[in-house]
Amino acid sequence: MMTDQPPQTLADLGLFTGAPQYENFCRIKDFADVREMAPSSKPHAWPVGDTITLPDAYEVDGTVRSTEEFLADTDTAALLVLIDGEIRYERYLLTGGPDVPWVSMSVAKSFVSALVGIAVEEGHIRSIDEAISAYVPVLPGSAYDRVTIRDVLQMSSGARWNEDYSDPDSDIFRLSLATLGIGGTLDGFVANMVRASKPGTVCRYNSGETQVLGALVAHATGRTMGDYMQEKLCEPLGMTSPGYWVLDPAGTEMAYGGLNLTARDYARIGELYRCGGVWQGEQIIPATWVRDSVTVAAPHLEPGRPVIGGHPTGLGYGYHWWLPAGDRGEFSAIGVYNQFVYVAPTARTTIVKLSANRRYGTSAKESTNREMETVTFLRALARRNN
Repeated sequence: MMTDQPPQTLADLGLFTGAPQYENFCRIKDFADVREMAPSSKPHAWPVGDTITLPDAYEVDGTVRSTEEFLADTDTAALLVLIDGEIRYERYLLTGGPDVPWVSMSVAKSFVSALVGIAVEEGHIRSIDEAISAYVPVLPGSAYDRVTIRDVLQMSSGARWNEDYSDPDSDIFRLSLATLGIGGTLDGFVANMVRASKPGTVCRYNSGETQVLGALVAHATGRTMGDYMQEKLCEPLGMTSPGYWVLDPAGTEMAYGGLNLTARDYARIGELYRCGGVWQGEQIIPATWVRDSVTVAAPHLEPGRPVIGGHPTGLGYGYHWWLPAGDRGEFSAIGVYNQFVYVAPTARTTIVKLSANRRYGTSAKESTNREMETVTFLRALARRNN
């Protein structure tokens, strides 16, 4: 049951406790400080094609499961399917809606990666083989001192990190407290992180990596990340609704997960990457950046090698994009509570799933988190209609 008292701050959400969140994820701006990004001055409405049907069931590890039960069990709020840039399926449940912003969680990471790529193309960042500490102030000898931007993009900085959502003493919880200004600021947190392994050898999923990339964008461009995204993504991609970044008390964006957009606007990053960085004839992100972002570039990035919360995952990693195993070239932005922007280029398909899976993070088990199952479901959906 939802509490009678609405949350007053992000700390009141009770994340990863099993508490329902669908009443909260649609209105983060009501109880967090945010930086708003305006809709584009030239909004692009998605064309609508013939409606497709969902498969009645899909198969996971030899077990047939009901699509409708899956959508209900994971507290799905939005499911949007684009094929060839046309809306072919759009459905909202619970508190979702076409004009409802939803918190991105780590889907934001892929947007931050895109902004880094644009900043490189514009010359604000000379090379991703430079040390990130050449741009971002960090403590000498700390995790990000003299570590390349490339290693940070690939979650391979060597920083010590625990992203276990079921552990209240983990680093991700301490980073979340920094968002609230408890124990310091977001910039202060990443500036003092500790190194645990040689950079470029282990892909350890680490939300601090994205936070320091957000700082990189801000320091390199001399602008807030939200302002830069407004100009470089929201405006040219024709976003139709306001967007929001959650801020810490110092006014720094929660780069690792604080973006809020509608399902239709989340789909734009998927379509942009599906089309090699081109949007309506304009090269928004360099094609080489898109290609490198969704390519496994080293053995420690191959599917099954990246580690999250101390456990290997069945996915590979690029520049802040997840890469499913196989030869179909799929890639996905993924956030906790089952947020997905999944792209299947060979099927010409982009799918957005926004969710509030209340069991997420209550354990480290796939049976509660259901991320690999969601990948399997989205794959089945993309292949069914192509």
